[in-house]
Amino acid sequence: MFNSYNVKFYHSKALTSPYPGSHVERSQVPEDKVGWLTEWKDYNPVEYTAKSVLSGPSWADPQINDEGFSPKFNERDGEVERKSLNGLYVVENGRPRNPAGRTGLTGRGLLGRWGPNHAADPIITRWKRDGSGNKVAHPVTGKNILQFVAIKRRDCGEWAIPGGMVDPGEKISATLRREFGEEALNSLQKSPEEKEKLEKQLQKLFSQEHFVVYRGYVDDPRNTDNAWMETEAVNYHDETGETMDNLPLEAGDDAGVVKWIDISEKLELYASHSYFIKLVTEKWGAHWSEDPGPECHE
Repeated sequence: MFNSYNVKFYHSKALTSPYPGSHVERSQVPEDKVGWLTEWKDYNPVEYTAKSVLSGPSWADPQINDEGFSPKFNERDGEVERKSLNGLYVVENGRPRNPAGRTGLTGRGLLGRWGPNHAADPIITRWKRDGSGNKVAHPVTGKNILQFVAIKRRDCGEWAIPGGMVDPGEKISATLRREFGEEALNSLQKSPEEKEKLEKQLQKLFSQEHFVVYRGYVDDPRNTDNAWMETEAVNYHDETGETMDNLPLEAGDDAGVVKWIDISEKLELYASHSYFIKLVTEKWGAHWSEDPGPECHE
């Protein structure tokens, strides 16, 4: 899947400088030198791993040369999934190499795992409706407008899909549900009674038909030459609106704000999230762009 797309598209936010949450400047990587196949003898990336990672939290690996740490790259390593969704990656001098190319930074930055760091992104959608319950069409394209549950991230203030990291040994389906509950429903702060009620609603939503929008590498500002984000983005669509109308959206965990947002190409979203959302509109034949495309121009 990965190779069929333009790598440049995937690899712009991964060149963000300074590195998020720091004053560390990446070494500059010209566009024509991103790919590893291009020889670049003078490539001299900056080494950086955040203190929050080096302090040894449960979600992070030790340093590569730490005694007793011998990760099994490209395979399931105990409870930790070190396989990439994009196939085999190169391991050089004991360190995994970012499959999308150079980023100007080695080490792990803010990421816990060497190699792929797996996330899951639940894209919850419904049709925009008027006061009478009828679907609302876009005035220019005539296509119905789709809405999705978006959170405003506390760390960078950007709107995003309410996803998160897959815990060791956790199934993707469980991560999708857990993250949506924590980020968009503030489930961690609910009473046992409220949690039970929420669980029933989440069960209904997440047990319905769904489709995998994307699986693979994510162009993320936290990526480095040795650690990168991968995700499985899955769309759960509430066709009638009945399941989601009763879910009390409330920001929790990493979210500052949570709300239903109308989908269009004007949305500026975190990492590769706009791309995932566009794929969802294509699936449902919903409105995306007011620009009809080049073939319609005079």
